[in-house]
Amino acid sequence: MVNIFIVKKSITSTSSSYKLLLSVSDPRTSDWFLVSAPGPLLAIVAFYVYFSTSLGPRLMKDRQPFTLRKTLIVYNFIQVILSIYLVYEGLMAGWLNDYSFKCQPVDYSDNPKAMRIARTVHLYFIVKIIDLLDTVFFVLRKKDKQISFLHVYHHAGMVMGSWGGVKYLAGGHATFLGLVNSFVHIIMYTHYLIMSLKIAKPWWKKYITQLQLFQFILLLIHFSQLLWTKDCGFPRWPAAVFIPQNLFMIVLFGDFYYQTYVKKKPKKSANENGQAYNEASNGKPKSQ
Repeated sequence: MVNIFIVKKSITSTSSSYKLLLSVSDPRTSDWFLVSAPGPLLAIVAFYVYFSTSLGPRLMKDRQPFTLRKTLIVYNFIQVILSIYLVYEGLMAGWLNDYSFKCQPVDYSDNPKAMRIARTVHLYFIVKIIDLLDTVFFVLRKKDKQISFLHVYHHAGMVMGSWGGVKYLAGGHATFLGLVNSFVHIIMYTHYLIMSLKIAKPWWKKYITQLQLFQFILLLIHFSQLLWTKDCGFPRWPAAVFIPQNLFMIVLFGDFYYQTYVKKKPKKSANENGQAYNEASNGKPKSQ
């Protein structure tokens, strides 16, 4: 009897916490596509993980890999266009003139610029869902070695994190991440597009890795400012998420850069690593 009471109390408490989390969300975005409740998104992420790690490889086991060259050309081109648009909107809606780089609160009003940045955050979230196709293409091309725990975890985490941005923080300080990340993606997907078209040799590969490292350092500084800047109205808890995350990415990409471009290796090994990292459209540790 006591156990039943404890279970009921736990269920009631969990339900209350869930309702509270939904009630404190941004009312402007509550009815936007895939934003109202986490259920549909969790289903997408769960199926993504299942397909990437189990179902997909099993379906492709006795099949020849797809080349997908035309598909990758179109995909990379769309990613470049979307990234350019996100950078433009992020600048015009706030970061070019209005936003403070030290600390910027979220404007929850229906002001046109506030709504513009909120819609941009939502589009960024949709783009992170589209990014899941990176792994799908890995599966269909039987690039199973690229489907690491880190790769799947990062893609799934970015989808969930960007959903939280739309749901609770559709504007303000954290949108700098989307601005910087989208700029880096312009460069990255342009590189993958060139690789897909096979129109040039990628002599610039190491500079893309340098750009990614600079991105994480810049974001680390940006979110660290929340720790010592006087309260401006933006919550400090995102710093507890993004500071460790960017430190981890700096270590990861720093190790890759060292192993690939600094440490002397046999020529064949270096080429294989470079190819695995820079394959058109998907062959890399994905940035945020």
